[in-house]
Formats: sequence, structure tokens, C-alpha cells
Amino acid sequence: MAKKPVQVDANGNRKFGMRDCLAYAAGDLGCNMSFALKGTMSIFWTQFMGMDLWYALLLIVVQVWDAINDPLIGSIIDADRHTYKKNKFLTYIWAGSIGLIVGGACCFLPFPNAPVWAKAIIFIAGYVVWDAFYTVANVPYGSLLSLISNDVKDRASLSAWRSVGSIFGNMLPMVILPFIIYDKDNNLIGERVFIAALIMGVLGFICFQFMTRNTEIRVNTEVAIDEEMPKFNVFKAFGNFVKNRPAVGATLAAMGMFIGMQGATTAVTVVFQSYFKNVQISGIVQLFAMIPIVVFTPLARKMVAKYGKKELATFGSICSIAAAVGLFIITPNNTGLDLVIYIVCQLIYSLGLGIYSTVSWAMMGDAIDYNEWKTGKREEGTVYSLHSFFRKLAQGLGPSLVLVIMVALGYVGADEGNQAWQVAVNMRYLVAGTFLFSALLQFIGLGLIYNLDKKTLEQMNKDLGRNVEADDDLTYTTAEDANDLA
Repeated sequence: MAKKPVQVDANGNRKFGMRDCLAYAAGDLGCNMSFALKGTMSIFWTQFMGMDLWYALLLIVVQVWDAINDPLIGSIIDADRHTYKKNKFLTYIWAGSIGLIVGGACCFLPFPNAPVWAKAIIFIAGYVVWDAFYTVANVPYGSLLSLISNDVKDRASLSAWRSVGSIFGNMLPMVILPFIIYDKDNNLIGERVFIAALIMGVLGFICFQFMTRNTEIRVNTEVAIDEEMPKFNVFKAFGNFVKNRPAVGATLAAMGMFIGMQGATTAVTVVFQSYFKNVQISGIVQLFAMIPIVVFTPLARKMVAKYGKKELATFGSICSIAAAVGLFIITPNNTGLDLVIYIVCQLIYSLGLGIYSTVSWAMMGDAIDYNEWKTGKREEGTVYSLHSFFRKLAQGLGPSLVLVIMVALGYVGADEGNQAWQVAVNMRYLVAGTFLFSALLQFIGLGLIYNLDKKTLEQMNKDLGRNVEADDDLTYTTAEDANDLA
């Protein structure tokens, strides 16, 4: 049978089509194959490795590295002027995917009997190696979209398919892993986590290989890495940043989201281990929690056009507050009813976060326009760099602070899935409290500080001479965001 000829465009490149969309979706699928185990780190290092409060301190250290890692490696990639056989970005993605085969597994080296200092070295070294390779693959992957096509509709399709890859990349490990890495007594099997990390690294490598082999570069230009941090005076930059009210509000909301969701991860696992006494269903419950996000995403553009980004995001934060308050309704003598209450509240809470997450980056884009509107300067590098820094700092502070509180409430890592009943009840309250704190920070940031409502935004765009349609500037959920919302 004759092979179907490849259709080409006017420039001799393969015409854009489903092959490009599937390849780009595979990229975020590969990212999540590596990223998905990050939520298991706290349980692994407290229950299996026995680090408890030491882990809280170490997590802050590596998260600071994570905050500066993206602009650092982004700058290195952007400064690379070598000529590569295929494409610079594709070459770096290929190299990063090789490192991810073992990078993720390095974070889960199973040596529970090693001295504390050795465990600290293992964790820091493992995390730095994994995060470096993840950034080498992920940063150019995000910039690759602008090289695949310069057509607005093509780029919208690529963004949508990236979101699909991200969601499915989270769903698969989320549901399957709890059945593999926990025993019948709800205790973590550390050696299995290590093996799972290796397997997911290989799967991620396969996904990236599919992407690099099926990606057609149609825009012959060098594109700067989005995460690049230009040289600037940090004190002056911070001063300008805090004067940008929308940027401060959006950043506070993002910090609230990450402190809440990533901070609660360990406590949620303990709740399913020792309160509901079935940690294996935790993935299924989290899967249900993602349904509102999946349902809302296709509707986001039309709803933003009708109601406005600030208004919609603020409504989402109110939904999350209501759901968090509902989580305080505890029926310790009837865990079946309590599980139903938990699932319903989780669904509503996830809907609120999903609404905000859908428009979060678009709101930051408006914050940059606001700076130009008020001062005549755009300062993208300053705004995005500081916003990204505080987002990632919150990803470390959240789990660290919550872990300290968990220990204060009686949590003992060595007890694994057999925490005392009162401790289990305390964890249930802690999850509710963490979610409530997160939602309140989002409401303060979005509803009280962020001042670009629909009417003001329209006036700003008019004054700047822009005709911006509300449904043209939404971005989709990234791998990290999807993982955090799960």
C-alpha cells in the first residue's frame, strides 16, 4: 500500500494538523509523568525515611532553588548560540528527558536506616538533579509553541491540547499510584515509590521522544525563553512591583492557592490513611475533584467575556471559602457520611480553584498592561519574575508550615498509616483550616486588592489603544497547576 504523501505549506513545511497537537500534548504528558510524584515526597520522607521536621526545613531550602532555577537555566538556554541539527529547544528537551529517567528516582532513594545528615544530602542532591533536568525540558517546551506556528488559531489549538496532556498526565498516576505504593494497612512501601519513579521517568522519556520526533518547526526565528530574568536592581524592581496593585493582588491569590493545595497534600494523605482508613481511594476522590475543572475550562472564555476575569475569579474564591467551611462538618462516628461530605466539598473547592486557575495568567498579563497604563513602562521581566518567584516560594512554604503544624497536633511519621484516632481527626480539621486559609488569601488578593474589574479593564485597553477580546488572552493550566489542583 502506497504511503500517503505529506501535505506541505507554501514554505515547504508539513502542514499544521492533529499530528502537531498530539505531539505537543505528549510534552506536558511527559512533564507530568515526572512531576506527579512530587505530592508523595512529604509522605515518603516523613513516614518511610523518618525525617519529619527536618524535611520541612529541607523543603524550604530546595524550593528557594526551585524559584531561581527557571530564570537561571532559561538564561543559559537563551544565551546558547550553537547550531543544532534539528532545533535548539528540541535538543534541550531531548537532553532533559534523558535526565528525567533517573532524576525523579533520585528523590526517592530508599535508605531509611541512613544517618540524618546522609538523608539530608540525598534529598537535596536528588531534588536539585531532578529539578534541573525538569527545567531543562519544561522551559523550552513552553517556548516551543511560538515556533510550531505563528497562526493564532493554531496556537490556541496547541494550548488546548497542552491542557489535555496535562490533565491526563495527572489523572493516570493519581488513580493508579495509590494502589501500587501502599500496602493493605495503608502504609507506604518506599521501595515501590523508587521503582514507580523510575518507570514514570521512562514513560516521560517516551512521551518527550514522541514529541520531538513529530514536532515541525515552522517559525524560523529565535524566541527568548519566557522565564528569562533580565538584569535589574532587585530593590528597585520590588519597589515597582508593590506599586502595581493588580500584580500584588494576583500574586497573593496565587500564593494562597499553592500554600493551600500543596500544603494540604500530606495532611490529606494522612486523613485517607488513618481517618477514612483507605488511602487507595484517595486518587479516585481526587479524580472526581478534577471534574469541575474539566467541565469549566471549555466555558471559561464565554464566561469571562460576559462577567470579567476579576469578577469570575472572585466568585471562584467565594465558592472555595464556602467549601472549606463545609469541610469543618465532621461526623467521626460515621466516616461514610463524612466521606460524602468531604467529596462534595472537595468538588466545590476544586471548582473555585479551577475558575481562578483558568484566568490567573491572563490576569497577570492585564497587570503588566496596568503598569504601562499608569507609568508608561511595561516591565514584563520584573513582574513575571517576581510573580513566579513568590508562586514557587509558596510551594515550599505551604508544605513546610503545614508539616510543622501536623507534628504539633500529634503526627508521628514513624506511625505511618496507624496514627492515633485523635490525630486523624486533627488532620481532618487541619485540611479544612488549610483550605480555608488558602481561599481567604485568594479572596483578599482577587476581591479586595486586584482592581481591574471588567469596566476598568475596558477603559484601560481603550486608553492604550488596544482592541482586546476577552476570549483571546486566556491561557491554559500548566503541568504544575494541574498537579496542584488535583
